[in-house]
Parts: sequence; C-alpha cells; structure tokens
Amino acid sequence: MLPRVKICGITRAEDALAVAYSGADAIGLVFYEKSPRYVNMEKAARLAASLPPFVTVAGLFVNASAKAVREVLAAVSLDVLQFHGDESPQFCEQFQKPYLKAIRVKAGVDLLQCAANFHTAQGLLLDAHVEGVPGGTGSVFDWTLIPPDFPLPLILSGGLNVENVAAGIKQVRPYAVDVSSGVEADKGIKDAAKIARFMQEVRNV
Repeated sequence: MLPRVKICGITRAEDALAVAYSGADAIGLVFYEKSPRYVNMEKAARLAASLPPFVTVAGLFVNASAKAVREVLAAVSLDVLQFHGDESPQFCEQFQKPYLKAIRVKAGVDLLQCAANFHTAQGLLLDAHVEGVPGGTGSVFDWTLIPPDFPLPLILSGGLNVENVAAGIKQVRPYAVDVSSGVEADKGIKDAAKIARFMQEVRNV
C-alpha cells in the first residue's frame, strides 16, 4: 500500500488546489502564531472551502487553549486535529474529533510509551527534535530510532523532500508522510512543481 501524503503549512488557495490535484490526501493549516505558515481563522476557512471533495483538512495547534481550539473548530471545517505541543491525551481527546499527536524524536524518547499514552490518537506523527521549535524545521531525525513493531499508524515527518522521501518510505514503511518545507519556494509558499515531483517519488516506491 502506498503511504498517504499530507502537505502542511498551506497559506494560499492556489497551493491548496495544487495539493489536491497532485493526488495528495490532506492539507495542514497551521494555527500557531509564531509559525511563518500561520493562518488566521478567516483565511483558514476560505482555504478549507476552496478544496474539491475527498481532501482531508488537518488543523495544527501548539499548546493552544481549549477555548482557542474550539473557536477554530466553530469557524473552520477541520477533519482532524494535530497537536504539536505538550498536550496531554486528555486534552487531545476532549474535542470529539480524530486527532494526531506529534512526537519530536531524539535518542532517549520512548516511542512505544508515547504510543501507549496516546493510544486514542488516529496516529503519531514523528518529527525531528530541534530545541525550542515545535516543527517545520526541515530537519531529518534518525529513522533507526523508530521501533519496528510500532503499534499505531505512523506519519513520518521532519525534513522530507524529493531527494529523501523514497528512502524514508522504504526504511520506515509509514502509514503516511508529511511534508512542508520540502515542497516550498519560500516559507509558507508552496511550489507546485516540487509537490508534483514529491508525489511522483512516493508513487515510485
């Protein structure tokens, strides 16, 4: 089975459509104000509404308050929530929405324990650990740190691009891959040609 593909950090309608028509499965909208890919609720609602059918919309949060998450949910049609901070399982579960929990991987992080703690998640998104930055760094982590018997759907993230995504899929065999900076012309500005090449690499595995 080919892995699913999510392209995160969408800020423009033309990029959302490029993702959809490339055959990717999902877009990610970032509701973390410190990110260069941040979108406010009004813009996010327009981006979600611009998509054709059968494209999943994920909303990314970093240590947001429950009130802030609910305000976004009231304004934007999100299919899944993606938590990149220090959120507890109880926090993630309270919104009655499917959710993903991002784990920043480094030596010493017990990924099997993380999977046990967040067993109600739809999957765990494994990203590179860069001190002080919750994601979107363009850094690759050591894939050998991932246990082979991972019990949840695994979304491989962290520095993926056209050059390395095939190797990542072959080594990790993830359920899905997640890319942001690896298909950009500039921060928050996607490159349709890079998206198309990325999707071709995924299909060629």
